[in-house]
Amino acid sequence: MKGFRYLFYIFFLLSVLSAHAQNERKFVRQGNKIYERALADTTKLDTAAFSRAEVAYRKAIEKRPDDLKWNFNLGDALYKQMNLEQAKSVFEEIAQKSTDKAEKSKALHNLGNSLLMQNKLDESIEAYKNALRQNPADLETKYNLVYAMNLKKKQDQQKKDQNQNKDQNKDQNKDQDQNKDKQEQNKDQNKDQDQNKDQQNQNKDGQQQNQQQQPQKISKENAERLLQALQNDEEKIQDKVKKAKAERAQERKTEKDW
Repeated sequence: MKGFRYLFYIFFLLSVLSAHAQNERKFVRQGNKIYERALADTTKLDTAAFSRAEVAYRKAIEKRPDDLKWNFNLGDALYKQMNLEQAKSVFEEIAQKSTDKAEKSKALHNLGNSLLMQNKLDESIEAYKNALRQNPADLETKYNLVYAMNLKKKQDQQKKDQNQNKDQNKDQNKDQDQNKDKQEQNKDQNKDQDQNKDQQNQNKDGQQQNQQQQPQKISKENAERLLQALQNDEEKIQDKVKKAKAERAQERKTEKDW
C-alpha cells in the first residue's frame, strides 16, 4: 500500500509539471502565431501585433526564464517594435549564456542588427565579426558586416570633409581678420597723412601771415630817389605859394591906387 501511494504522488507531481509545461508552451505557441501573422503582412509594420507576441513570450519566460529559445523570440519581438536597446540586452545575454555555436552566432547577428539600427557602427561591426567567428559560412552576416563597414567609411569621409570645411572657414576668417587689420592700419596711415597735410597747410598760412606782417625792405638807391622826389614836390609847392602871395600883393596895390 505504501509503494502504491508513493507511485501515486510521483504520477501526480509529473502530471502537474506536465500541465505547467503545456501552459508555458501554449503562451509560446500563441506568441509565435501572432509574430508570424504580423511578419507575413509586408504592407506595414504591425507593432501592436508584435507587442501582443511580446506579452505572450514574457508569460512563458516567467515560468522558464533561462529558456534561451524563448528569450530569443522575445528579443525578435522587441526588435520588431524598434525597442532596440531592450532587444540588444536580450541578445547580449543569449550570446553570453549559449554554448551552441549556431545559436550564439544568431544571437550575435541580431545583436549587430540592433546596434546598427542605433547607428552604433563600431559596435555592430564587432558583433557581426563575432557572429562569423562562430559561423564563418553565414552569408547574411557577411552581407550585414560589409554594409556596416561601408556605412562607417562614408560617415568617416563625411566627418573628414566637414573638418576640412571647418579648417577652410577658419583660414578664411583669419584672412578676413588680417584684411580688416590692414584696412584699419591704412585708415590710421591716411589719418596721419591728413593730419600732416593740415599741419603743413597751417605752417604755410603762418608763413604767409608773417610775410605780410613784416615791413618790406627797400634798397638805398630807391630810398634816395623817393627822398629826392619828396623834396622836388616840396619846392614846387613853395613856388606856387610864393606866386600866389605875389599875385595877392599886386591886387591890393591896384585897389588902393584906384
